[in-house]
Amino acid sequence: MFHHQFCKGLYSCNLSTVIVAFFIFIPSLDLILDFLSHGNKVILIRVFHPFSSAKKLMFLCVNQFQRHVSQRSSRLTRLVGRIQSTIQGSANDIGWLQCIPGSLPVKDRTDKFVQLLESVSNGIHKLPNCYIYLLIPGLFSNHGPLYFVDTKRYFSKLGLTCHIAKIHSEASVETNALELKNYIEELYWGGGKRVILLGHSKGGVDAAAAIAKYWSDLRDKVAGLVVIQSPYAGSPIASDILREGQIADTETRRIMELIICKIIKGDISSLEDLTYEKRRAFLTKYPLPADLPTVSFHTQISIAPRVISTMSHIAHAELSWLPLSVFHGPDFQEPPATKLPVIIPLAAAMAICAIHLKLRYGEASDGLVVRKDAEVPGSVVVRPDQKLDHAWMVYSQSRKDARESDASQMCEALLTLLLEEAKNEQFSVSDSSSMCNDLIVGHE
Repeated sequence: MFHHQFCKGLYSCNLSTVIVAFFIFIPSLDLILDFLSHGNKVILIRVFHPFSSAKKLMFLCVNQFQRHVSQRSSRLTRLVGRIQSTIQGSANDIGWLQCIPGSLPVKDRTDKFVQLLESVSNGIHKLPNCYIYLLIPGLFSNHGPLYFVDTKRYFSKLGLTCHIAKIHSEASVETNALELKNYIEELYWGGGKRVILLGHSKGGVDAAAAIAKYWSDLRDKVAGLVVIQSPYAGSPIASDILREGQIADTETRRIMELIICKIIKGDISSLEDLTYEKRRAFLTKYPLPADLPTVSFHTQISIAPRVISTMSHIAHAELSWLPLSVFHGPDFQEPPATKLPVIIPLAAAMAICAIHLKLRYGEASDGLVVRKDAEVPGSVVVRPDQKLDHAWMVYSQSRKDARESDASQMCEALLTLLLEEAKNEQFSVSDSSSMCNDLIVGHE
């Protein structure tokens, strides 16, 4: 009778009454059951069984809803973080090396460099032949046959021993550091002269890494280092391309891996090692020796409209003649193959990158490297007023002012400045030969 009347009254209630009873009475069901006899307990279980199942179902739905909201909130948070990382870019990384407490100050010797460059242009050459001058090319130099070729030829005409380092430019910094260490030792033991390194772009980073990491082995073999337009502290271009946690970071990395690893047959680490994160970690572990004579050279590109139409000569293409001996007989001598210059709008690409860096970060650059990041702490710094792009030092351009010095003369002036400053600072750069004591005596 009790069961019948209870169920009749229960099912006659409206929905709101059932919900109120569900949330008020059902949670105390277990407590009630503990005080009832076994028989009444069975009756109540039969009565409230549908509500117990509904309670479990509702709690399951609530948990699923909370989990869904949490996942959506987490995705939204990550998306906001990616947007912020993309917008911020390298704004907080540019110039970080100069902001480190206790960082050695640089010495601006631009005026001295200008004087030496003028002397070189007038035929006064002061570089001694008691050193081996090693030129280290930068990234993608393996695909530019003319990289440093004019400079090496220029030095050879002066009677100087000059070599271009045979390294895989698309290899990692540490890989090239070891290659350069072995190459320097080979040159030193083979020629009996100390080596002065001049590196351009990533070549300067590779050269500095070799010296810093293997300084105990190279201390008596290396006389100095010149870095030209090198991202010593890192590059915003490399960092913005490969930064993790920004929008489309995975897709961008896959594209770069396709270009560098599959097409160029290089190592993605060659570009990744130039990011601010990697440079900060490497320089913390392997700082450049303070007693090494070092010169840092960096420039700023012009973004004038005429630069956009400037072409850079990067290679030669040989065109062979047709087999004319078939028509003229076997004694016919074919003329030599014709060499055609391969030119590309490299300066235009640098100008576009420079405009991007200027608008986004407000920083002057040569198109790839910001001027602040190209200075080695404690080094002699050269900051010329000439508007030169990143590739000007190694590739000749179609529009060239005959009144200006060329890249080979600039390299000579930089090396002369290195040796003169080292002598003034009483660095031991002239221990290998007594001829180096006559550095200041020029020859025409």
